[in-house]
This record gives sequence, C-alpha cells and structure tokens, in this order.
Amino acid sequence: MMSDIARLRWHCRRGTKELDLMLEGFLLAYGEDLDAGELQTFEQVLKQEDDDLQRWLLYGESVEKTELAAMIDRVRRHFLAAF
Repeated sequence: MMSDIARLRWHCRRGTKELDLMLEGFLLAYGEDLDAGELQTFEQVLKQEDDDLQRWLLYGESVEKTELAAMIDRVRRHFLAAF
C-alpha cells in the first residue's frame, strides 16, 4: 500500500514544472515532519485548481481560503529560500 507521503507526492504532479517543483520540493523537505493535521491541509492545497495555485504560489497573490493560507505561505517561503 502506498504511504501517505508517496500518495501526496504523486498528487504534487501538476500541469506546470514550476508547481511540480514547489509542491514536491516542499513535501520532500518537510513531509516526514508534518503532523496529521498539516498533512491534511497540504492535501487540501493539492486539491485546488492549478490556476489558483499559480496565483498564490508563483505570483504571491492573497489566498482567499484562509484555512489554506498558512500552508501556501510555507510552501512559497520554502521555494523562495532555495533561490
């Protein structure tokens, strides 16, 4: 059976290379350290439309879904810190 991290990693694959790198990179860096609630929130992030993820992650626009805002910010900060 596929582990939660492996399953989420599969769902990190999106329509653009940038989103793939951001989401999968965050999961590989922090996935094992996230608690159950954080993993659930990350999974909710992955259920969002690519257009919304691009606006939030790539362009830094405000996240209208407040329950996802902190996780989106963490993913974005992780990616930006690498560059």
